[in-house]
Amino acid sequence: MRLLLSCTELGLGHVSRIIPLGKKLAERGHELFFFSGGTAYQLLRNEFKNVYPCTPVAWYESSFGVIASASVLNILIPLPRYNYEHDRLEIKSPSAAETIHRYYNLREHILEIKPELIISDGDMHALRVAYKWRVPSVYITNIIRPCYRFSPLLTPGERFTERYVKKCQRIIVPDNPERTICEYSLGNLDQMGIRDKVEFVGSFIPMTSERGSEEHVFAPISGPLGTRAKLARMIIPALSRLKTESIVSLGEPSSKTLKKHGNCEVHSWLNKEQRDEYMRNAKIIVFSGGHGTCFEVIKHGKPSICIPTQPEQMGNARKLQELKCSISVENETQLKSAIFEIEEKREFYKNNVEKISEYSRRFKGLDRAVDVIEDIL
Repeated sequence: MRLLLSCTELGLGHVSRIIPLGKKLAERGHELFFFSGGTAYQLLRNEFKNVYPCTPVAWYESSFGVIASASVLNILIPLPRYNYEHDRLEIKSPSAAETIHRYYNLREHILEIKPELIISDGDMHALRVAYKWRVPSVYITNIIRPCYRFSPLLTPGERFTERYVKKCQRIIVPDNPERTICEYSLGNLDQMGIRDKVEFVGSFIPMTSERGSEEHVFAPISGPLGTRAKLARMIIPALSRLKTESIVSLGEPSSKTLKKHGNCEVHSWLNKEQRDEYMRNAKIIVFSGGHGTCFEVIKHGKPSICIPTQPEQMGNARKLQELKCSISVENETQLKSAIFEIEEKREFYKNNVEKISEYSRRFKGLDRAVDVIEDIL
C-alpha cells in the first residue's frame, strides 16, 4: 500500500516516532513517502528514500521559550526574532503564511503519490489535506486539547484544528491507557466526541531495559532553538557545580562538539545509542517534560526533574509529579533543591517510577499502531 507520512518539526519527539513506525511499515511491504521540515526532514532523509521538504510552521519563541501573545500577533504579522543557531537577528514569517505554504507543499504531491492512507504525527496540515482530498487518515498524537496552563489566547486556534482531528479515521495515542502521562494534554475525549476513535497503544519505544551503573546526572535538552537556549542557561551552571559527574546533551544534530564545565560534560549531540547508554547509567535525569523522553525515563526507571517550557510539558511534569516519581521546577534555585531532595529520598522516587515502568512494559505500542493502520487499509 502507498502511505504518506508527515510529522511536525516542533521538537524531535514527532520524528522519533515516525522513524521506527516507518521502518516497521516498510518491513510489512508498504511503499512510504515522508514529509517534514527543518531538522526532522534531515533526520528522515538519513533513514528513508522518498522524503520531501515542507515549510516549517512554528510558534514565536525567544530565549524564554514560546511566547503566547507574540505567537498570536505573529499569525498575521512578521516579527523580529533572534536565531540562536546562526547567531543573528531575523524576521519570522507570519504563521498563517507558513501554514499556507506547508499545505500546498503537501497538496502538490497528492496526485503524483496517490496515497491510500495519510499518517500524521502532530501535523494538522496533513489531516487537512486528507480531509480536502478525501484520503483516509490516522492521527498520532499526545496532545489534542491541553487543559493545564494553556493560554486562552491560543484556544480559538486549538478549537479550529480539532475539526480535522474529528474527521480522521483513527487517533493513536502512544501512551498507557491508565497512568496516562499525557492526560492533561489530551483533554476530555467524550466532550470532544472522539472517544471511539482513540486508542492508547502504549509507547513506541521498547520498554525493557538493563540496570545501569547510576553514576551521573544526565540532562538531554530538546525542543526548538529558543527553548534549548533557555534550558542550557539554567541546567549547565547548576550541574557544573555539583560534586557528582553530570552529562548534558544540547540537542544540536548539526554539530559534534564536547566541552567541560566543572564536573559537567556538555555534548552538542548524542546519537540514539549514546543517549540510551547515558540515560541507562544515570541516577537522576533532568529534562523538559517532552512526551517521548518521559517514556525513556520511565523505561529506565529513573527519578527525574522536569523543567517544562510550554503547556504540554507542564501537563506531563504535573502528571509525573502526581505519580511521585519526578519533581517539577522553574528555575536554577529550584533545580538545585530538587537534586538534593531526590538524592535524599532516592529509593522513594525510584520505587514509584519502577512501578510505572513495570505497567508500561505490558504494551507494545509500535506493533499495535501498525495493526491499527493495517486494519484501516
